[in-house]
Amino acid sequence: MNDVVASNIAANVATATNLSVAPSVTSLAISTQIESELPSSDDSSISKPQIIQVSSATRKISSYTVAAGDTTDSIATRYGISSQTLKWANNLTNDNLKVGLVLDVLPRNGIVYTVKDGDTVQSIADKYKADASMITTYNDLEISGVSTGLKIIVPNGTLPNTEQPGYVAPVAYRAASTGGSYYSGYRAGSVGNRYAYGNCTWYAYERRAAMGMPVGSFWGNGGSWSYSGRAAGLLVNNIPSYGALLVEVGSPGHVAVVESVAADGTVVVSEMNNSAYGGFNIINNRTISAGQASLYQYVH
Repeated sequence: MNDVVASNIAANVATATNLSVAPSVTSLAISTQIESELPSSDDSSISKPQIIQVSSATRKISSYTVAAGDTTDSIATRYGISSQTLKWANNLTNDNLKVGLVLDVLPRNGIVYTVKDGDTVQSIADKYKADASMITTYNDLEISGVSTGLKIIVPNGTLPNTEQPGYVAPVAYRAASTGGSYYSGYRAGSVGNRYAYGNCTWYAYERRAAMGMPVGSFWGNGGSWSYSGRAAGLLVNNIPSYGALLVEVGSPGHVAVVESVAADGTVVVSEMNNSAYGGFNIINNRTISAGQASLYQYVH
């Protein structure tokens, strides 16, 4: 089969199946046809429209065995990807690595996805905020498309909150009321929660317990939780991660729980008793830009 025939078949299939890359494949077929009709002695050249080409060697998922001193950041930097991509690919909920652990390393930022029944390239792109044509090209799907069970890489894909490692659905808490007015003060939400009901610390204690990441019962006001967390032996830094406690230092300060961190560094937190979102006993989510997020302390 010569190049002209092959490119025409590819164009016909792409058009018939309504692939997003059909225009590019068709253009390539036309250029191939034109080039084949040029005299062999003609020195003129034609620049053919191309689908984005990526060396197959760069598209393989590799493995890495954790050595002493390794961190998610150092490994990610070595392979030219983000630490978030590394953690998502290995279902890591934090930055703690055990020596000898074998990690999957993606060739670029994004996620690994196993195609499910009913999926299309476009539906996958929409769900993970990615580009459909890039998914098609990167995984050589121009002819075959996607099929159930196929494992693909979604370049620059972002996991939704519900699919991020360690995700636990938020629990709705409701205060008791008398005559339509809510009361404040101590109320045990779970064993060990000694914080004032309706406050940020009460909610943070409950949320972390639900995530399997319990905190102390007597860490004080929200503004002191980074100090208390460090004293308890937990990692405290300025790097957000799923489940970490975002601390606004001060008196009384504030504490929230990180629900997700996007590939661009944008952070979503859940919290209670934020006056800007309803105040006492109100649970809300809010989004924080990457630049702003880096200004807070995080207890992991």
